[in-house]
Parts: sequence; C-alpha cells; structure tokens
Amino acid sequence: MAIRVVRLDNDEILRKKSREIEVIDNKIRQLSLDMLDTMYKYDGVGLAAPQIGILKRIITYDIGQGPRVLINPVITKKQGKQTCEEGCLSSPNVFGMVDRPKQIIVEAVDLEGNKIRIKAEDLEAVVLSHEIDHLDGKLFLDIAYDMYTVTEEELAQAKAESEQQYNKEQKKNKKSKKK
Repeated sequence: MAIRVVRLDNDEILRKKSREIEVIDNKIRQLSLDMLDTMYKYDGVGLAAPQIGILKRIITYDIGQGPRVLINPVITKKQGKQTCEEGCLSSPNVFGMVDRPKQIIVEAVDLEGNKIRIKAEDLEAVVLSHEIDHLDGKLFLDIAYDMYTVTEEELAQAKAESEQQYNKEQKKNKKSKKK
C-alpha cells in the first residue's frame, strides 16, 4: 500500500474521461488499496482514480460505514434534490454549495467481479455523484456556487477535528466487532 500524489484541479488529466476496467487483477486490487490509503491520509470521504493520475473507472469511498471500492460505477437512476457543501482533495481549501440528487441507484462491480447495485441517499448519494463525475472529467468546481476558500490554519483545525472524529469511529467499530 502506498500514498499517491493527488492531482490538483489545474491538471488536465482531471478533465479526461476514464476508461472502463475490463480485468480485475492484482494491479487493480493494489490500486484500490493505494486509493484508500491516499483517501484516508488526506481526510477524504471519496477518491476517484483520475485524482491520482490513473484514467480508470474505479472509485473508493467511506462515509463512516467502512471502505467501499466500486469498479465501472454508473448512476442508473436519480431522484429528488439536495443542496450541500462540497470540497475536493483536488481543490484543497476550496468549498462551495452544490445541488445533487437526494437518492441515486449505482450499478458497479466489486473487487471480486460481482455485479452490485447500491441504493444511495443523502451523503452517500453526494459522495458517489461527486466521485463518478471525476470519472467523466467533471469537477465540483464546474457546478458549485457560493464558493469560498479557507486558510491553512482553518483547514488544520478542521483536519484535527476530523481526525478526532475518525479515531472515535474506529474505536467504536472495533468495539462492535468484538461483540
């Protein structure tokens, strides 16, 4: 497992459409592990392969229910609307409001090659929509409004709070697994 370099929003690779993954092999499995490590290192809730310079249709995410890896994800249904604040590891310190579907259905393949169908709503729908946009060369900056930038100090404080929350969740998960 390795921490990869996150590409920033001015990198042209983020504007390209990713290719489907045809074979799930050890390279793809290793890529997924690297993506998870990178996502956690930078306190992200999701990461798409183009963000680390790989034009393949794979995303990772964790909204507090454990890590997930989706290969060739496609949104097959959207319903409702929600407005939320978003940020992106590829646009550090920049945040803005984005309108996303309240509920979506995503079809994908897992690391074992099994077809899966996810009914996502609220935060999970936002994260999946955001990461799947990356696979199509779209950034949240393209649709965000009321954008603002935070200072490094504000970001460091938020990161510290996020790490505390993450550690609490990890302890909670370990306790529930022991039962």
